[in-house]
Amino acid sequence: MAKAQRKKVLPMLAASLAAGLCLQAANAATLEEVQERGYVRIAVANEIPYGYMDLQGEAQGMGPDVAKHLMEQLGVKEIRWETTNFGSLIPGLRADRFDMVAAEMAILPQRCQQVLFSEPNSSYGEGLLVAKGNPDDIHSYEDFAKNDKKIAIMAGADQLEMLQALGVPGDRMVTLSNNADAISTVSTGRAAAYAATSLTVSGLADKSDKVEAAAKFTDPVVDGKPVRSWGGFTFSQKSESLRDAVNVKLAEFKKTDDWKAIMTKHGFSQTDADESFKRTTEALCAG
Repeated sequence: MAKAQRKKVLPMLAASLAAGLCLQAANAATLEEVQERGYVRIAVANEIPYGYMDLQGEAQGMGPDVAKHLMEQLGVKEIRWETTNFGSLIPGLRADRFDMVAAEMAILPQRCQQVLFSEPNSSYGEGLLVAKGNPDDIHSYEDFAKNDKKIAIMAGADQLEMLQALGVPGDRMVTLSNNADAISTVSTGRAAAYAATSLTVSGLADKSDKVEAAAKFTDPVVDGKPVRSWGGFTFSQKSESLRDAVNVKLAEFKKTDDWKAIMTKHGFSQTDADESFKRTTEALCAG
């Protein structure tokens, strides 16, 4: 091929390849495709007790335990588990790196603009991880709007929006890539506390005698309402048929004692279970 021809053809080939890759990334799995290939790719963020991999490489947590039952009911024989940072879950869905997320991700309006959510599978409140003895006497997210202390949060988590709404300056927020870093961040004084859900905080406190869950914690109040989260399964916007099928089976499963047993096993309270029925995804997405 002549040099002049190559100059014209190579950019065309590059453009075609890029378009093909974009198209491939956009082709999220439908229910029929998942059933036909015989497996589904489900992601977790290694966050106890919501969704994580144990030392044996088995998926555990509220999301995975329910997802295993739902996939069995849908005739999907194999689950291929993926682990990633919490902040990469939505980008991963949008890039077709997995078909579904089982991390009990809070259903929020801004997230609903990017992905599809199932109906709520869980509900949970907030908490604070502090150094042993709570030396800064911290008991709420609002405290950080009044003092000059730093508070740690996980990248991509909805605690960012809560703290912003309460007036906590961005330069006093320390962003972590995963929950495991919270213990050292708080115990060494890099941040006075770590903001996360009550279940996450409790799980971290059990792992080290250098930290504890803040006692007498008060849930944040935003726009006059105490903050509570509702977690669900997450899908690409092009996986509507898969999401809809999961919703049908999830509604059936939540009527059983087996679903309640999974909630209890992973530390969710009866209030958490009851609250999971009190909001719909449509209402949560609408704000």
